[in-house]
Amino acid sequence: MIDRRTFLDRWRQYAVTVRDLPVALLLAAASVVPALQDRGTQLGDLPARPFDALTAVAILLQCLPLAVRRRWPALCLTLVALGFALDQLRAYHTVAGAGLAIALVSAAAHLDHHRRTAVVLASAAYLSLAVALHRQGATEGLLGFGTFYLMLAFAWGVGAWLRQSRAAEAERRHHVAVSARNAERTLIARELHDVVTHHVTAMVVQAEAARYLTAAPERLDTTLTAITDTGRRAITDLRHLLDLLNPDHGTDPRTPAVGDLRALVEQTRRAGQPVEFTEEGSPAGVTGGAEVVAYRVVQEALTNALKHAQGSRTIVHVRHGERDTSVNVSTDGSGSPAATPGGSGRGLAGLRERVDVLGGEFSAERQAGGGFVVRARIPTGSPS
Repeated sequence: MIDRRTFLDRWRQYAVTVRDLPVALLLAAASVVPALQDRGTQLGDLPARPFDALTAVAILLQCLPLAVRRRWPALCLTLVALGFALDQLRAYHTVAGAGLAIALVSAAAHLDHHRRTAVVLASAAYLSLAVALHRQGATEGLLGFGTFYLMLAFAWGVGAWLRQSRAAEAERRHHVAVSARNAERTLIARELHDVVTHHVTAMVVQAEAARYLTAAPERLDTTLTAITDTGRRAITDLRHLLDLLNPDHGTDPRTPAVGDLRALVEQTRRAGQPVEFTEEGSPAGVTGGAEVVAYRVVQEALTNALKHAQGSRTIVHVRHGERDTSVNVSTDGSGSPAATPGGSGRGLAGLRERVDVLGGEFSAERQAGGGFVVRARIPTGSPS
């Protein structure tokens, strides 16, 4: 058995003319039902005329064009208006007269060009019909014709409102799509910066140190091995990051966690940076992204230490509380920044944004006695 949603999905796959055809056929069928004869619109209040051969023409003109009311709205309105005029001038007063209101709503909603011209021509056609009915002895009067014109104008207004609503919804969806795309690009840029900058900085520092170890083969071999391991780690992290851009990839992309900090610190030590690492407490069960942000804060701080204070003593302290995670990374200024790549300042700005999004606090400032300190308090999202 086909459920309602499946039926609607299949129905939307048909051409718009096929989907609009049932309304046209139902209105035409209702117009020939004996109980509904002479129950339609009676503009001019002329004496009703029995159905004849022209009645079928009037019904078909008012009903069948409704099947193309969204594809060719101007043609639909023209043919329906002709059928309505024939219906009223011949005083058939069929139910098919309701097709004029449907055609007006559709034209106002779907007509893209010459909308003002359509309004002027439709108004002129209605005026001509009113004059013709008056000459045939219609007792409607100016008030009656004016009231019916206002009803037709209301139908046009409904269509215009639907058009504006559809345009506003399309604009809203466009803005949402642009915002989502920009947010995704920003996220990817941040991840690329965090992954590439740290690993490449470590490799540059290690390669620079290797130049001075030619007389010590054992230390040189250890340094080159560290460079190789760092390069492999960079490739692995980049592959996981590229998985974010591949919707067909079957595995979940890797995201760093606080538990990876020890490996990060060890990698920085092998690059020649003396790092002291302490950790208090355990990560909360529900962190709401705090683990990733905490990892990135430490990673960026260590990267900056390698860049700007190579060989300086660096202290990393991470404390896991019930409701937040605190990170403190301080580096004294006794090291040398020689032969390290320059920075763009994007990393710290990106970290501040990440922490702000989670409702935390972030600061990065120079110390009075030299060096630099990075502090962050990141809410974990744990239930209170």
